[in-house]
Parts: sequence; C-alpha cells; structure tokens
Amino acid sequence: MERIFAPWRIRYVLAPKPKDCVFCSAVKGDEREMLVVYKAENCFVIMNRNPYNPGHVMVCPKRHVPSTEDLSDAELLEMMKLVNLSIKAIRQSMNPEGFNLGVNLGRVAGAGIADHLHFHVVPRWSGDTSFMPVLADVQIVPEALEESYEKLRKAFDSCAQK
Repeated sequence: MERIFAPWRIRYVLAPKPKDCVFCSAVKGDEREMLVVYKAENCFVIMNRNPYNPGHVMVCPKRHVPSTEDLSDAELLEMMKLVNLSIKAIRQSMNPEGFNLGVNLGRVAGAGIADHLHFHVVPRWSGDTSFMPVLADVQIVPEALEESYEKLRKAFDSCAQK
C-alpha cells in the first residue's frame, strides 16, 4: 500500500470538537479565523474546513434553526441571494466548470451539523474526481484553506458591490 503524507491535515484531525454550534460561533468570532467570507443582514457565507474541493462554501442563516421551514421570508430570500453571490464569487476567483448545490435536512439525510441549517455550494472542474477516494479512502484538496480564503474574500467583496 502506498502512503501519501499530508502533515498539514493533522491540525484538523486533532482539533478539539466544539461544544457550541460552529456556525453560531462563526457569526460571533473573528471572520478570518472562522473562515467567514461574507456577512449579510440575516445570513452569512463560511468556507468548509473539510472541503470537497477548493472554494467549497456554506450559506447559513445567523439564527440557529434546523430547517428551511423555520426561516422567515427575509431569511429565505437572503439565503438564496447569497447562494447566487457565492456562485458569482467562486466563478470570478476560481473559474469552475460547474457547481453542486445542496442542503441536507436531518442527520439521516447526511447533515453533519443537523441543528443549524446550511446550504453547500461546491465548485466542480472536469477531472476533479479521481481514483483516490475510491481506492485509497483519501481525498486530495490541491489548495490551502488560507489561499482559498483570500481569493474568495476579495471576490465576494467585488461581486457584492456590483
């Protein structure tokens, strides 16, 4: 069996699991440290710390609610507007060929954080899937989170002003 070393990943593996909701903490915390790339009145956009691809973000309401059914009309509208803004910003900064968009309602549906609604926006490129996850149970993300954050933050600021 071949081994692939990715020593920078250990900080994510060993990081203490938060007792509080990570999304609620992100709204209150330091934006750069929490990887928040954009805040609006009712919702915000945060990078996924364990992304499927570079540029993988999540759009979340600031309120701690588990389902779209719990959102006000203003929150629901703003959330979808931020999904569109996310697509524009990622397109501008990373030039993907497509996107996966989705929300998992409830743990049984695949939600890793079931108590706080979040909408995934995942950029996709031709050839971004490989044999590694299937054969080696390894996922390769070719860009550091900090580099992706800087690109996205600038793109969100630029796209939001248009």
